[in-house]
Amino acid sequence: MSPYEAELAVAGKERAADGVVSLVLRPPLGGRLPAWEPGAHVDLLLGPGLERQFSLCGDPGDRTGWRIAVLREPGGRGGSAFVHERLGVGDSVRVRGPRNRFRLEPAPRYRFVAGGIGITPILPMLAAAEAAGAEWSLLYGGRTRRSMAFTAELARYGGRRVTVAPQDETGLLDLGPVLDEVPDGTLVYCCGPGPLLDAVEERCPAGVLRTERFRPKPRPDGAGGADGEFEVVLRRSGRSLTVASGVSVLDTVRAAGVEVLYSCAEGTCGTCETDVLEGDPDHRDSVLSARERAAGETMLICVSRCRGARLVLDL
Repeated sequence: MSPYEAELAVAGKERAADGVVSLVLRPPLGGRLPAWEPGAHVDLLLGPGLERQFSLCGDPGDRTGWRIAVLREPGGRGGSAFVHERLGVGDSVRVRGPRNRFRLEPAPRYRFVAGGIGITPILPMLAAAEAAGAEWSLLYGGRTRRSMAFTAELARYGGRRVTVAPQDETGLLDLGPVLDEVPDGTLVYCCGPGPLLDAVEERCPAGVLRTERFRPKPRPDGAGGADGEFEVVLRRSGRSLTVASGVSVLDTVRAAGVEVLYSCAEGTCGTCETDVLEGDPDHRDSVLSARERAAGETMLICVSRCRGARLVLDL
């Protein structure tokens, strides 16, 4: 089934923090939007070659509108600048989704760690954990207090479970109290800059961490297989194609006229995840878990390749 895609109206736009704006998107003629769960994101199709993913950070129970928050990135590729400078109340924007690779799994206890704009997918998770009666805590860091979005909303939970730690006041986040002793049954959710995620991964017990990255995870030197050519068979299309060295599977199938949904083309959003019917994928994404990689049942065709000579995909 094709994902929901429609023109939505910008019904609200306000400053959420220094360099951060929040938008509320609604159907221009009213009506209900697709349901979503904490951790979901949507794609904003801002123009040719300008598609960006933003986490939904409002109330999943409100089907009349979606809220996102956007950090302005001076060194970015133009998406955040477009939202900050050119999208205003009353404008329309094409939106696709929602999609979720960062689901809140049931657990009796949660420890949440957010850095900067990484608070956006975490925010609805807190409400869901609270509603479920789970035990939870949040450690939230940022450059300065003024740069940290939604701190006023977090205040309703009180200071016992929520720790707001601006770097200019407290230094780098102290992960020890959160991660050095993680009781059985606890899940750790983390979203934020790459260095924060790397630090959390180093300290977290195996199997308890769930992350979402805004940038591709660096690959160690020599990791993965070779970058040589291989054959990709598209089972549903009845096509057999050669993926050349230095060319992605995604670009190869699109050049052959096969329509495939994709967005980031960096292995971070999960849009192009494709079922693998035969072959051994060389996973190079920042989305799939270790268990999903070992199973080899899906791959992100924008960045991942083949460890052998042939892949058969459900395309």
